[in-house]
Amino acid sequence: MDELQKSPENSNLAVDSAVDLSSSLSKPIANWKITSPGMVRSVRDVRPAHYMLKIKSYSLLAATGVEKYESGVFEVGGYSWRLIVYPNGRKSISEEGGHISLALQIVEVEKLSLGWEVLVSFKFFVHDQICDKYLTIQSDAKEDVKRFHALKVEWGFAEFLAHDTFKNASNGYLVDDCCVFGAELCLVNCTGKSECLSMVKEPNNGTYTWTIKPFSEVENKNVHESELFVVGGKNWNIELYPKGDATEKGKSLSVFLRLVDLESLAPNRKLYAEFKFRIRRQFGKNYETTGKSWFGGSNISWGFSKTLSLADLKNVSKSYIYNDTLVVEVEFIVLSVIEDFK
Repeated sequence: MDELQKSPENSNLAVDSAVDLSSSLSKPIANWKITSPGMVRSVRDVRPAHYMLKIKSYSLLAATGVEKYESGVFEVGGYSWRLIVYPNGRKSISEEGGHISLALQIVEVEKLSLGWEVLVSFKFFVHDQICDKYLTIQSDAKEDVKRFHALKVEWGFAEFLAHDTFKNASNGYLVDDCCVFGAELCLVNCTGKSECLSMVKEPNNGTYTWTIKPFSEVENKNVHESELFVVGGKNWNIELYPKGDATEKGKSLSVFLRLVDLESLAPNRKLYAEFKFRIRRQFGKNYETTGKSWFGGSNISWGFSKTLSLADLKNVSKSYIYNDTLVVEVEFIVLSVIEDFK
């Protein structure tokens, strides 16, 4: 038999009817669940698929007063595990004892990447040596999958098996002072996609200034577009209608913000932007107007048909056009950013 290992003074454990085994032994007893509800028991012919632990002279082991025996390491799903047997139960949880406690621990976690987690549904077994069958114990459907991570490395059952039941010779669990425990694991592979939506205020590099010079060369065009610029990882541009769009033709300067790489959005995915258009003056207060919209689908651009009147635009005293130069600026106030996350 492998050498018995004494538990550290501060083990990270948890026990309930399959509850978290990651809390400190100093945790108040009132916070622990040690009752049997939540456990499902059944009997089967097939031996455990992943690990079996045979203990000879079990009574001598229990008599040593050792808190727990940790099995050798076994691998399942690319991870390393141990089966832990508490012969006299978790007395630090319940001084009454009366049960064998059994736990599963993930080990060699220092080899795993930062932020690791492993989802596992597991079963524990005890061999009925008379009938050659296996009593199987697992959590019920509500608590079946357990999440192992840096702060929760151990899960198990405080009341795995009552001492009276275990020692009753007719049950076949302890024969000639020998018993066999086992474990079987089913790892849950999370393949579902996850996303994180962030509403970013004043995103980095969120202001684009467009200097149009000479303006006289474009003022009679139907629409004039800026070069592409990147904000929030997306390509944008400004659409300027020097004589106004269809609804404001000959009356007002029209300006729109356009999401250029719409195809980069997943189907039915939208992107929110709150932004401010600014038409700069050489002297005096700039013209500003604020808009907001969800971009996506058929909505690839959003802006204002009616902004600055053409009369004000051409008024020399207002200095919007100076030295045949018009400066249009867009400033992003809030922008949604969608990222995948694990």
